[in-house]
Order: sequence, then structure tokens, then C-alpha cells
Amino acid sequence: MSAEFDNYARDYNDLLKDPIRDRFAHDGAFFHWRKWDLLSKLLTARFGDIKKLRWLDIGCGKGELLRFGKDSVGEAHGCDPSREMLAETGDLNVVWQPGIAELPFESNSFDVVTAACVYHHMDDDSQTKLTADAFRLMRKGAIFVIFEHNPWNPATRLIVSRTPVDANAVLLTAPKTRGLMRRVGMTSVDTNFYLFFPEPIYKKIGAVERMLGWLPGGGQYAVIGTK
Repeated sequence: MSAEFDNYARDYNDLLKDPIRDRFAHDGAFFHWRKWDLLSKLLTARFGDIKKLRWLDIGCGKGELLRFGKDSVGEAHGCDPSREMLAETGDLNVVWQPGIAELPFESNSFDVVTAACVYHHMDDDSQTKLTADAFRLMRKGAIFVIFEHNPWNPATRLIVSRTPVDANAVLLTAPKTRGLMRRVGMTSVDTNFYLFFPEPIYKKIGAVERMLGWLPGGGQYAVIGTK
């Protein structure tokens, strides 16, 4: 995956362009912001004061998600196996990840771990190993949030099928993602579906979409596991 994304890094944003995706949001930033919007509400509900939290974003790419949340938590860290993607992270606190399931951090060192649209680029064995290593990094009471494309959404399947960076992607259902967490010892506590409405509508009636989080029809989902 590292070599693959090294090749994509320079033209990454252009390679994501799709007629449906481009109508759904003004630009790609909305999809990262929507993840942070969901995550920040989750963290506030669970921990209260999130300024004390230490957060790691696995497979952080160019750091888009980290930029939205870095000023809201105590520490924000990222890692990625692609050096070329990390080259565009600027002054973010990120490190190179030597292998897909080799996270270069000490055990029991994070309150929050995330992986945003990472797992569909990995085979089953790597998915299990990465989940186990994420579990190793989590403090007691910490959470792991996996954001993924929802294969039950036909628009998502169409977009992924014609996106060059997803040429080798195999989408995971939410039950499979929950199973990965349980297999390594996490308790899967919640699944939240989102991206039901395009950006202009969400900005007006976001509360309605949040009420639909139980409905497995959104373009993406978040599975939350705890230690």
C-alpha cells in the first residue's frame, strides 16, 4: 500500500474526483470535516473535556482529518506508510509507519485512535494485525474509531468502482468491521452511519442525519470499539 500511495500522492485530490462525489460536496474537505464533526461529538459525549485527550490517526495520509481536530485535543499524532503522502503534512505531528501493521508508538499511550478509509485497502490478515496493534496502543477506556465506505450504499459502490486510488479496494461491511474489533479483544460499542445528505443540505438539517445514524444507508459508517 505504501508504494501504491507514493505513486498517487502528487495527484491524489484529482484522482478522487467523480461526478457524484463532486455534486455531493463543494470539495473533498467536507468528507474529512464530517468525520471530525462525528468524532468530536462522540468524544465530548464520552470524555467531556477533550482537551486532555491524546489522539492517533492511523493512515493519516496528507493529514486532512488531523487538521480539523488538532487544536481541539491535547495531542494529535498521525502515521502513514507512504512517505510521499506524509511529505505534504506540513508541521503536523506525524511519523512514517514502517509497515501496515507496525505502529511506531508505545503501548497504552492513546485515548483515541482512528483509521479513516484505511481498511478497504488491506487484505484480511493485515486488517486483523492492524486492529490488534491499535488495541495495543489504547489506554484502558480508550476508543478506536474505524471510518469506512458503506458497501450497502449503491452510490458509494459506484464511486469506489471508478476511483483510481480504490482500484484494489475491497469494501467492508459494518458487521465485518465490528468482528475485527471483537476478535482482538475490543468491545464494539456503537455503529454510526453518515453521509446521507449532500453538504448544502447537511449544513441546514444536520440534526436529522445524526438521528439516522442507526440506518445502514449512509455513504460511510463509523464503528467504535473500546478497551
